[in-house]
Amino acid sequence: MKHTAYGFLKNFLKCGLAGWCIEIVFTAGGALRRRDMTLKGSTSLWMFPIYGCAAVFGPMSRILHRKPFWFRGLTYMSLIFSAEYLTGSILKSRSLCPWDYGRSRWHIGRVIRLDYAPCWFAAGLFFEKLLAQQSNTPL
Repeated sequence: MKHTAYGFLKNFLKCGLAGWCIEIVFTAGGALRRRDMTLKGSTSLWMFPIYGCAAVFGPMSRILHRKPFWFRGLTYMSLIFSAEYLTGSILKSRSLCPWDYGRSRWHIGRVIRLDYAPCWFAAGLFFEKLLAQQSNTPL
């Protein structure tokens, strides 16, 4: 049990850090699209535990490993959307949400953007691979 808890904590930290880095690069890409050559990327401390929750993809990937990549990607994408909606709604209710998608016509509740579906699909598969490196799960 202790080993499992340690492994999950290690994966939580790994996913939290990876998520932060991806978000900083992604938001810097938005600056580039706006021709802001400072390429400032940003994130929030709130995002670390949110991204860290991707650690659940480790055990899930062992269950889903025989499924095609598109099924796994859609599963992870759906979970990410659900987590983003839940955490965004909770943070928004306390005026703490670091993101607001209200300017997008594809937003739901200002806390998720449906046009980000391909990004979350890819992110889910990325986290699956990141977590498989440690466990040597064949994917």
